[in-house]
Amino acid sequence: MNEMAFRVTSNDGTTIAYDRKGSGPAVVLVGGGLDDGAENAPLVPALAEHFTVYNYARRGRGASGFTEPYAVEREIEDLDALIAEAGGSAHVFGASSGGALALEAAAAGSAIDTIAVWEVPYAVGDDLRSRFEEYIADTRRAFDAGRDEEVLELFMRVTGASDDNIAARKAAGKQTAHWAHSVALAPTLVHDSVFLNRYQLPADRLATVTQPVLVTTGGPITAPYMAGLPSDFFDRAADELADLLPHAQRETLEGPDHVVDPQTVGPLLLRFFSSEH
Repeated sequence: MNEMAFRVTSNDGTTIAYDRKGSGPAVVLVGGGLDDGAENAPLVPALAEHFTVYNYARRGRGASGFTEPYAVEREIEDLDALIAEAGGSAHVFGASSGGALALEAAAAGSAIDTIAVWEVPYAVGDDLRSRFEEYIADTRRAFDAGRDEEVLELFMRVTGASDDNIAARKAAGKQTAHWAHSVALAPTLVHDSVFLNRYQLPADRLATVTQPVLVTTGGPITAPYMAGLPSDFFDRAADELADLLPHAQRETLEGPDHVVDPQTVGPLLLRFFSSEH
């Protein structure tokens, strides 16, 4: 588990864990699904020479607490608590579902200066709708029954993992405790389905976002563990976001995996967060 050194209390009393490094204007890093802040951590050194970087574990992840019932508003309040801790305003980078959180917070009026998002997983296209509705229903049933491992396996299947692949990853993960860690995070996948508006891009809300937004992807999907998705899955959502947001900049970075590569994404974020808009 990514322990993290600092704590802030959200509006409902939930404790949110975070790390802080650097000096200068604030940048808050928002993680995606199955991430306790570890996936964004390599970005911190890339940004900390010019910014004060806050990397946190979203509620229900890692060292952060969780208070029932889950609600989108509580996640926005968590981000607001980090922004308040950072001095009252901040740039925000959101990876995967964390990008949706950043955009929803901006639409709700959070004190965000500029936003950068990486591969937000809205399922754009009629060819994906029934598949994701089935996934949402199946994971909700497993979640309600307390079958967290099944929730994780359903998530792996919807992105393209075979039964043999899941079995192999489970066996390997049990040797390192990685599987148990992922199972512990699995309930947040159900929360993400709520936050992501059932994976449907909320056009009316996001059209109200007035901040400059950098919309990024890594090009066509090549990672084997995501082979069940259309190769343009993330590009579809990014293109639609870029057309919808009033002040969007669209960038495609060739080569990165869905997990952010600091060597590729870091310099782009430095330029974007340092620019006059």
